[in-house]
Amino acid sequence: MDLIVTKEGDIWQAACAGKVWRAGVGRSGIGVKRIEGDGISPLGCWPIRRVLFRADKLATAPVSVFPTDAIAMDDGWCDAPAHPDYNRPVKRPFAASHEALWRGDDLYDIVVVLGHNDDPVVPGAGSAVFLHVASPGYGPTEGCATLSRVDLLAFLALARPETRLCFRDIG
Repeated sequence: MDLIVTKEGDIWQAACAGKVWRAGVGRSGIGVKRIEGDGISPLGCWPIRRVLFRADKLATAPVSVFPTDAIAMDDGWCDAPAHPDYNRPVKRPFAASHEALWRGDDLYDIVVVLGHNDDPVVPGAGSAVFLHVASPGYGPTEGCATLSRVDLLAFLALARPETRLCFRDIG
């Protein structure tokens, strides 16, 4: 029971267990990931590793079979390909390039960490590929997938331990 992200006409969508939701993807669409920062949502199926959430923005943790942790104000994710912590969570302040997980907008109120380029990590092959809350209008991401907060919570409640997120080529 995977979450399949693809395009239907001009709209990105995600489907799982008979449900279909509007979705967002990377600014460069879905394709073969070539380098860090290319804006591509990586073609393929990626296991779900864990769920992170903003405890100050959600009354309770998302219902999920995956390990779930609250995001702290000093949490980050290393996106510096030459750093030993590349594509790993880090604590801020952090000297190398990184993304803050505690954001001023609502996009990372729920973050589903995907197993892309993590076993083993290959420098430059892409970091921080997440499923997270969509921006208004489902604007493009840096290479992640997005659902509305309501749809993301519904998906997490349906997901099973073997569920993956699959970015499918629209060809």
